[in-house]
Amino acid sequence: MDFHSFNEDYLRRLASGDSEIESHFTSYFGDLLSLKLRYRVRSPQLVEDIRQETLLRVLQTVRRKGIEHPERFGAFVSAVCNNVQLELGRGENRHEKVESFVDPVDNRVDLDAPLVDRQTRARVQAILDELPEKDRDLLRMYFLEECGKDEILRRFGVGEDYLRVLLHRAKGRFRARYSRRYLN
Repeated sequence: MDFHSFNEDYLRRLASGDSEIESHFTSYFGDLLSLKLRYRVRSPQLVEDIRQETLLRVLQTVRRKGIEHPERFGAFVSAVCNNVQLELGRGENRHEKVESFVDPVDNRVDLDAPLVDRQTRARVQAILDELPEKDRDLLRMYFLEECGKDEILRRFGVGEDYLRVLLHRAKGRFRARYSRRYLN
């Protein structure tokens, strides 16, 4: 790319709307700004927005106020680009942070637990109601009421070894009915 030096005549023609000079201005600085921004900004959309806004602001400044030092026109365009990049980048970052904010998960509280507990209790109660009375009473006393072994042994009139057999059979019948009804 050839570098161009600027003078008062160039800026006067740019301010007056000379189409040849405007075309040169947009292509020359458009390419330079794209090269500069490509390494500073990740989003191609944001690069294009900054480039367009920079060219617009420079043209507006040239037409309204003029440029005091035409020989520094390239530096002026670069400074405007830096300012626009900061402004638009700040706005872009602000919106990204708000949009990407995620409320952290609170694992201390299980909101579904009461619902699951109620549902599970209802299922267990339904299966217990279907079991023979002996199985139902044994499972309730052992698991739900958490009665001591001695009390259960006395109530059922069995020894400790046979209590294990009764529990095993009652749990097996419970598990089979629960599986048939809720797991299949």
